[in-house]
Amino acid sequence: MTHHVLHMPVSEAQARALKVDDTVTIEGALFGIRDANQIALFDKGRTTRFDMRGHAAIHTAPNVRKIPPSSEHPTGYAPICVGTTTSARMERFTRPLMEKLGVRILIGKGGLGAGSLAAFAELGGAYLAIIGGTAALETTWIEAIEDVDLDDLNPESLWKFRVRGFGPLLVAMDSHGGSLYDAVDRKARGRRANTLARLGVK
Repeated sequence: MTHHVLHMPVSEAQARALKVDDTVTIEGALFGIRDANQIALFDKGRTTRFDMRGHAAIHTAPNVRKIPPSSEHPTGYAPICVGTTTSARMERFTRPLMEKLGVRILIGKGGLGAGSLAAFAELGGAYLAIIGGTAALETTWIEAIEDVDLDDLNPESLWKFRVRGFGPLLVAMDSHGGSLYDAVDRKARGRRANTLARLGVK
């Protein structure tokens, strides 16, 4: 197991260096994505002015407070609670995020499916897991909301956060076919089969 400190953006080689069970800390920019902004981008033909090539994106719709713009809060938004949402329902967006916008790393909870694992292998990416219920801690890792796009979708706007020491996060899916979720599923199914066999259930 290796710990990686990644200063965004990263190269394909850096993304491919990540292996399941490694840990990662993100420094610099982190983009916030969720259902509505991805539907807008990939189903409705909208575009973003953000350059997300080589960057990480987190599945979130943050709780923010509108305040007067300042050097500390240049967009006029202050982060109140930036939690992570379940990734599975956004499975179909992994490939277009990587192919069209150049995203390298996805962050969320609960994992993604076979299609995402294939995209990581083909395009060079990884999925980093956050434990559910840690929103308060995650928020302390965010220095500021640097920019926002598609803000008519608020709170499912496209957010650009400035982060420091965002992590450690666990590499749960990598570009080499590794997936902690597949491993847990296989182990659980094996235990179930053994238990049923001991009980004489066919």
